[in-house]
Amino acid sequence: MSAKEKMPASADRLATEAETVIVGGGIMGLGIAYELAKRGRSDIHVIEQEYLTSGASGRNGGGVRMQWSTELNIRLMQESIEICRNFASELGINVWLRQGGYLFLIRSQEELGRMEQTVALQNRCGVPTRILTPQEALRIVPELHPKGFVAACYNPRDGVVFPWPFLWGYAHAASELGVHIHTYTKVTAIEARGPHSFVVTTSKGAIRCERVINCAGAWSPAIAKLLGIELPNHPHRHEILATESLKPFLNPLVSVLSSGLYFSQSMRGEIVGGITVPDVDDGQVHLGSRLRFLEMMSAELLSVMPCLSQVRVLRQWAGPYDVSPDGLPILGEPDAVPGFYLACGFVGHGFMMAPVIARHYAELLCGGPRHPVFDRCRLSRFQNGTSEKEVMIIG
Repeated sequence: MSAKEKMPASADRLATEAETVIVGGGIMGLGIAYELAKRGRSDIHVIEQEYLTSGASGRNGGGVRMQWSTELNIRLMQESIEICRNFASELGINVWLRQGGYLFLIRSQEELGRMEQTVALQNRCGVPTRILTPQEALRIVPELHPKGFVAACYNPRDGVVFPWPFLWGYAHAASELGVHIHTYTKVTAIEARGPHSFVVTTSKGAIRCERVINCAGAWSPAIAKLLGIELPNHPHRHEILATESLKPFLNPLVSVLSSGLYFSQSMRGEIVGGITVPDVDDGQVHLGSRLRFLEMMSAELLSVMPCLSQVRVLRQWAGPYDVSPDGLPILGEPDAVPGFYLACGFVGHGFMMAPVIARHYAELLCGGPRHPVFDRCRLSRFQNGTSEKEVMIIG
């Protein structure tokens, strides 16, 4: 294992002053830190309450896809996947991007009608998704149960990456450019002393800064509340499992939108997949995995691929979705607090969008062009009625 495939060391001490404090050491926070540092901003402190990969960034299935129902997400993911393709050459670490495609199974004629409209939009954006008959889908994945679906849609350019090297790559590259990463450091208070003037109090001391970026994912509402800001996103437990290794046979990631099921095969041969089980909505982050999930996942998986009935499950775990009301992220500054920036509410796709959001955020904060995503995904959209629902959410 190379040095870049290990956790980078935590910074020794917290400075008393900085330009930027990023709350959340997941791939979003580290990606933004790296992109800022690459543009010459090195007075940056990333504050992570536990260890790197402790949150959603280290607990997901690694999927990256262009198949979405809104043009905004389609365009963003076209760019993000291109960044993924060049990640190893730019940051010197292999994230094992495998573009075997996403195969979405369609179980009803009503759903097929909706997906035909979505695929037409993707095609207009240059994404080569196509609707398949069950027979055509079986030529891609012969092991599927042929009577479980009426059609499928498939984009061969979608894929899967290995999540941990992706995060470590950003962490090491940011650290080498002068970013200070503080693990096991909890933010306990944030005080706004004026526009672009904050004091962030942590378990290791206080730090003055010009801006704060909230990249805390499922914990972001609690961070925003420290400044009196109410966010509409909330955490939701999403559970995943991995099986024993099998001989490689599955190229695409397979998903059923109507149930939220998804699964793929790792490079080690494991079947890795998940499904969202109904859960309590108490505003708290729950990371424990349950027998109920295993039962539901097994039943749904075998309805799609019966040949897996004798495969043994080796481990299961849970991660937190960060769910916004419309399935789109919440970005930019709330009107009332200049200098406090949001990067949250991505549901289950913050990991795959982090590379492109980080790039455009850094350009914005360094005086570059303002990408339309920051206007489209403002917090105020929920008050002024301009939100647009994203429906291609897995889980």
